[in-house]
Amino acid sequence: MVILVVAEQRDSKIKKSSFEAVGAAKMLADELKGSCVALVVGSGVEAVAGDLGVYGASRVLVVDSPKLARHSNSAYAKVIAEVAAKEQAAIVLLPASQMGKDLAPRVAVKLNAGLAADCVALRVENGNVIATRPVFAGKTLLDIKVKTPVKMFTLRPNVFAAARNGQGAAVEKMDVPLEDGDFTATVTEMSVATGRPDVTEADIIVSGGRGLKGPENFHLVEELADVLGAGVGASRAVVDAGWRPHDEQVGQTGKTVSPTMYVACGISGAVQHLAGMSSSKYIVAINKDKDAPIFQIADYGIVGDVTEILPELTAQLKQALGK
Repeated sequence: MVILVVAEQRDSKIKKSSFEAVGAAKMLADELKGSCVALVVGSGVEAVAGDLGVYGASRVLVVDSPKLARHSNSAYAKVIAEVAAKEQAAIVLLPASQMGKDLAPRVAVKLNAGLAADCVALRVENGNVIATRPVFAGKTLLDIKVKTPVKMFTLRPNVFAAARNGQGAAVEKMDVPLEDGDFTATVTEMSVATGRPDVTEADIIVSGGRGLKGPENFHLVEELADVLGAGVGASRAVVDAGWRPHDEQVGQTGKTVSPTMYVACGISGAVQHLAGMSSSKYIVAINKDKDAPIFQIADYGIVGDVTEILPELTAQLKQALGK
């Protein structure tokens, strides 16, 4: 049995969530007596693909072509589906990143595969893979068994462990012919925030909401994030108001995150927002409304004006951390 992991790369660097997916595939391969095979698609990616072997992949495949330098969901989906078919993969895993969420259903259609999305756990029972995923805006967890011959799963970042437990693997080049018609849409420009980790992979996230009163106060969130080495997030209300860019939005219509610590600053905790961050290991809430819904799921809560608490909290942490 072949378990194929589609590893995401950006600027010829493998994303952390891909190493996590390889770790999950290695676990399944060990229990199902199969093999964990990783696939990297792009241009100039052969040099970095070998790192996947160190995380448990027994084979590493690359489809490396100048035509794939710019991401195209249609072309990437064709490549992944054809490689999966050639390898006779029974299980295909992708990170539940923005790219993975876009590609997975396209590949599933091509492979006639059932798809369980945004999984937070995988286990094997009687030879079947059981996936656990949140439903009803994160209020409960559902166990799913995919019954199609080819099964697909996307894995929520920061949930599965990425351990360097492999011996490395040789990189095998594969060729998938591509025609102009395969590129129905192509990314022409991509802007990546620098200096702070992306919220989907950050171990700590500091998010701000309308309680900050205005965009001029959002620097308080950024200063705390810089002290903690954290990613910066925002509520939907803040993004809709134009205070922050959409790529920072956490929630049901934004990004789903699972950091070790999530600090919600001036965020009331609407259901839409909770759906995107409730799986965080520790939640710290700062809000002047003691009855705000965010306190119902918070591990630690501070009641007060966030514009007064954040400067003091940042100053105390700087002193404690020696910064």
